[in-house]
Amino acid sequence: MGARKKLMADKLKEAKKATAVAKLNDVPTSPRKMRLVADTVRGVEVNRAIDLLHFSKREASIRLEKLLRSAVANWEAKNPDQAAELDNGNVYVKTIMVDEGRTLKRIRPCPQGRAGRIRKRSNHVTVVLDVKKAQEEK
Repeated sequence: MGARKKLMADKLKEAKKATAVAKLNDVPTSPRKMRLVADTVRGVEVNRAIDLLHFSKREASIRLEKLLRSAVANWEAKNPDQAAELDNGNVYVKTIMVDEGRTLKRIRPCPQGRAGRIRKRSNHVTVVLDVKKAQEEK
């Protein structure tokens, strides 16, 4: 039974080696605004995704571009022998997740002595890169 577990662990280790992950926590942007930008690069080749984010007018794209560059650096560190894959355009954004972070609650004065709530939202972003599998010739 021990050999079987070791074999499965080795398979998982090989699968994780091909992927690279980068996380960005507590970004002071609402998750809804960040998801609009994240949806534009989901499933896109990395170099094209960086270009899309670089020329986007949205504020969230600045932080997302920096995170994507970090994920590319992580992938290069994990796979130094596969640098050609990045140039060929085979590395792509496998998943990009935007989760809700903590919400700071502030108060603003409102008419008639009331207090209005201001919710300053934040989010957590996770990017996973992977290599496209070579398609079989038919």
